[in-house]
Amino acid sequence: MADADLRFYFDPVCPFAWLTSEWVRLVAASREYRVEWRFISLRLLNAHVDYAAQFPPDYEAGHTDGLRLLRLAARVRDEHGPDAVDRLYRELGQRVFGAPESARTAAGARGSAEFAAPALAALDLPAGLVEALDDEGWDAVVQAETDEALRLTGRDVGTPILHFRPPEGTAFFGPVISRLPDEDEAVELWDHVVALASFPGFAELKRSLRERPQLPSFGVRSGEVGLEEDWHGGSRRQRR
Repeated sequence: MADADLRFYFDPVCPFAWLTSEWVRLVAASREYRVEWRFISLRLLNAHVDYAAQFPPDYEAGHTDGLRLLRLAARVRDEHGPDAVDRLYRELGQRVFGAPESARTAAGARGSAEFAAPALAALDLPAGLVEALDDEGWDAVVQAETDEALRLTGRDVGTPILHFRPPEGTAFFGPVISRLPDEDEAVELWDHVVALASFPGFAELKRSLRERPQLPSFGVRSGEVGLEEDWHGGSRRQRR
């Protein structure tokens, strides 16, 4: 996409990327920004990690689901263009995070054809695209954009990564938010983030304590404050 105001690198199973993406969509609609949606895989990012030793039990499967969905997104972009990725990410995100865990489990694993096929149907995209979930040939595309994102920020990051005013502008991991701001708050928050990103010497603001995301999939209803947890390195790591 030429002349994007922002490049947004996402993994479709990351709840914080999802909340940030919804915030960015609010701002983009208000400011008429153009957003280019690009890929970063948590599974590829953590390819060197011993999941059993460092993550809760469901993380490896979840990150693998994310990679499978990114394969699908890569094929969708290749055959239907970047606007279709925009629509696919939003549709998948609503299905991944917009329902309680119990309902999502009943719908099948997030990286399964059973889960992805209704999203394609809702967007009037060909059902055959679902074959990309199992096609490791798309991993090279996802890896290339994951590497691209890491070249912009360094490797000690997670998702999302935002690249402001590409290709020359600054990129950062985050912002990580646990709640979706309203429209007025969204624009105010954006202006603050852009101000930080515009200062040449700014590198990082960080805290590992986070609220559980205000999402049905985490059992946190709109208006509630989620339990505060310590997310080491962007995840609820467990060290043995």
